[in-house]
Amino acid sequence: MSIKINNENGDITIKTDVIATIAAVSAMECYGLVGMTYKSAKSGLAKILKGEHLSKGVEVHIEENGVKVDLFVIVQFGTKLSVVAENIIEKVKYNVELQTGLNVLEVNLNIEGVKVQE
Repeated sequence: MSIKINNENGDITIKTDVIATIAAVSAMECYGLVGMTYKSAKSGLAKILKGEHLSKGVEVHIEENGVKVDLFVIVQFGTKLSVVAENIIEKVKYNVELQTGLNVLEVNLNIEGVKVQE
């Protein structure tokens, strides 16, 4: 799926995969985040995604007046979840809006697991 933006210079098409990648990389820069994971790890074991697969831990929903972003993450044990979550949400919203020019309506953070850093 993609989003089409019209301006005076022409048309811009942004694929949702691009938005997902921006969101995943932005989230990974935040302290307390160990990694991205798949939506709803049903087996009870959340697998950490690496490299180019980071965007699989993100869902982008296109709305009439913007986008909604759902993130599925694993956080570091011992960190204050509310602070980590707030930082991730703010950073993802800021970077997606800055880099795409789209209005981010919501950033929903789903904590799928907690991991002890080695």
